[in-house]
Amino acid sequence: MDLKSLYTDMLLQESNNKANRRDLDDPTFKELGHNPSCGDEITLQLKMDGETIEDASFVGEGCAISRASTSMMIDLIKGKNIHEAKELTEKFIGMIKKEVEVDDDLIDSLGDAVVLENVSNMPARVKCAVLAWHTLANIIDNNFSETK
Repeated sequence: MDLKSLYTDMLLQESNNKANRRDLDDPTFKELGHNPSCGDEITLQLKMDGETIEDASFVGEGCAISRASTSMMIDLIKGKNIHEAKELTEKFIGMIKKEVEVDDDLIDSLGDAVVLENVSNMPARVKCAVLAWHTLANIIDNNFSETK
């Protein structure tokens, strides 16, 4: 299997991940993320235990890149505290903006989400890939002042 096929398969698998695309019962935070460029719209939901993300999910509509990126992010942040989640957000957005080099440390941090690195070469899709990450950053920045 070549790299392009692997990327496509992973994108399709994650974009259809129903485990992360659902309503949470009694979420602590809900935040709407909208990309007016293409119409992607998600509501990110977090269930917190103090500063730890106990559970996360999303509902809404978007392209395969948006849905896959959101699902990958959710898998990464579950069980993490808000400081770790904020750091992951900064790394991912930095990778997409080509400000952070993809190396072993980044791969260890972001896992499968590094497959979205090539989105940075498609300017029309960058906003799709970072939508959920910006939405998460908004939740953290607006509710946990020490992370600003």
